[in-house]
Amino acid sequence: MLQISYIRENRDEVVRRLSVRNFTEIELVDDVIRLDEEIRSTKSKSEYISSEANAAAKQIGELMRQGKREEAEAIKAKSGTYKEQVKTLHEKLNELEHVFQQKIILLPNLPHENVPTGKSADDNEIVLTYGEKTLLSEKALPHWELATKYDIIDFELGVKVSGAGFPIYKGKGARLQRALINFFLDQASEQGYREVQVPVLINGDSGYGTGQLPDKEGQMYQVEADDLYLIPTAEVPVTNMYRDRILKEEDFPIKNTAYTPCFRREAGSYGAHVRGLNRLHQFDKVELVQLVHPDNSYAVLEEMSAYVQSLLQKLELPYRVLRLCGGDMGFTSAMTYDMEVWSGAQKRWLEVSSVSNFETFQSNRLKARFKGKDGKMHLVHTLNGSALALPRIVACLLEENQRDQGIKVPDALVPYTGFEWID
Repeated sequence: MLQISYIRENRDEVVRRLSVRNFTEIELVDDVIRLDEEIRSTKSKSEYISSEANAAAKQIGELMRQGKREEAEAIKAKSGTYKEQVKTLHEKLNELEHVFQQKIILLPNLPHENVPTGKSADDNEIVLTYGEKTLLSEKALPHWELATKYDIIDFELGVKVSGAGFPIYKGKGARLQRALINFFLDQASEQGYREVQVPVLINGDSGYGTGQLPDKEGQMYQVEADDLYLIPTAEVPVTNMYRDRILKEEDFPIKNTAYTPCFRREAGSYGAHVRGLNRLHQFDKVELVQLVHPDNSYAVLEEMSAYVQSLLQKLELPYRVLRLCGGDMGFTSAMTYDMEVWSGAQKRWLEVSSVSNFETFQSNRLKARFKGKDGKMHLVHTLNGSALALPRIVACLLEENQRDQGIKVPDALVPYTGFEWID
């Protein structure tokens, strides 16, 4: 959530930066500013009348002690409406604050100055490309056919048990999943991330804290009887560990990693581009979350991007890095890098990771703060990244490493799988 003080003091700058996102509801910015002015004015009136009431009460008491009953009664009659006025102002204030909150949460984060203007994925900026695309034979198979050929992923059985988008991994397919999870967690631990195990069900406050609610409730699975949500990513419970916390500046950077299954309804997803592992309702992911000093967050973003790239290099996968344009960025992000891996059999790039800096957008909702050297309270900056999401990594590993004798496992994974080939 944007800070009202910044919006109020930098109205034109806020409008300009939101335009990078193609955000056109400028009246919403002005509504928020107007409501804030009304709130502050109403608070001021309420405080003034309350102080007048308190002063009158003291004056009445003093006059009564002096035996000046008539003068006391006159002041009492004059001040009789104070209580009702304060009550009316409190009711108005509550209504104004409710409307203000409903409006300000509709404003997305402000893009960083380096975020390119654009409307869609076509306008994203290619930052770098790494590795050579594997030249597969004309007989090369897409991963869903390889999964069937080697009996490692059963999509139809998943449909029987749960529905489309819930594959069942079998044999070496299941072991490959476990190997990737352990590999990613071990690599994160070596980079100084603390591993945590978190719930996969969250309450509404947690969804609000990281910006999934009210923006993405249509994409989340809800357990209505208990008013809980299945997590779309480990970012949500991990970041919410620091909700309503005052942190120590000397503890930065705070680095956590977590493996969880992730759940997304992906409503309206259909077509060839979502076939196989390309888009699932349940998938596994190792997530990185950092809470850092505001002065360092963009250096940390670059560091996290480089780290995710190092994982792709160890898996021997060709990839590219995109800086997302304003129109393709998530609601809460100030800047996002996407990492895409080349799928030789599908002949297209598949997103496997997003690394984002949210600046204070999440921490303002979470009330995650620290006391600076200046003695004042400041909001932390939060960042997160996938390191990595498994389905499309598995898809590309299968497709890029298919050979006549089977599927070659990358050397970095062999100590984790216990086998070199899927055959």
